[in-house]
Amino acid sequence: MGYRDVAKVGLGGPVGSGKTALVKHLVPALVEEGYEVGVIANDIMTQEDADVFRETFADLLPEDLVDGVETGACPHTGIREDPSMNLAAIDEFTERHPDLDVVLIESGGDNLAATFNPELADYFLFIISVAEGEDIPRKRGPGVTQADLLVVNKTDLAPHVDADLDVIEADAATVRGDDPFVFTNCKDGSGIDETLEHIEREVLFA
Repeated sequence: MGYRDVAKVGLGGPVGSGKTALVKHLVPALVEEGYEVGVIANDIMTQEDADVFRETFADLLPEDLVDGVETGACPHTGIREDPSMNLAAIDEFTERHPDLDVVLIESGGDNLAATFNPELADYFLFIISVAEGEDIPRKRGPGVTQADLLVVNKTDLAPHVDADLDVIEADAATVRGDDPFVFTNCKDGSGIDETLEHIEREVLFA
């Protein structure tokens, strides 16, 4: 087995959009559904997010199914221009766990132009935060327009930053066309089930 033999889901988005929080919800949900899951966290110079995942999933995943990739450059380098380190990590996962079903690959925080190399991600989630402003969807950017699923996170912050969720929804529908988007709140878990349904249907064919 190798990286071509396992489903790969990429999660990208700006710093602070809630990528790590979303992974914290998705992994237990996938495990509960019976999937064997691996997680890779990309950071520029540290293992910060990978260490968070190792601690969070200590009783849920084997230690060798959580890895960190230090890109040493702009976050998009490791997920788009040269995904070789991520692909090598997935190969190691599959060698040790031949029944592995899916790997979640979290990008380091980037801008609205971040996208995943199609060899690295079979399905790409782009996460934005309501706290970044209600105009983010209409600013477009490849991440917003090209992701398989746009995730509008931190909906609970809308009243605190004068963001209108109806405006965000209308703008997302305009720029996304027929492509899906979901609203999530990782504080209370709302929208997680819908996000999981998209992943299962489009990647795991459940």
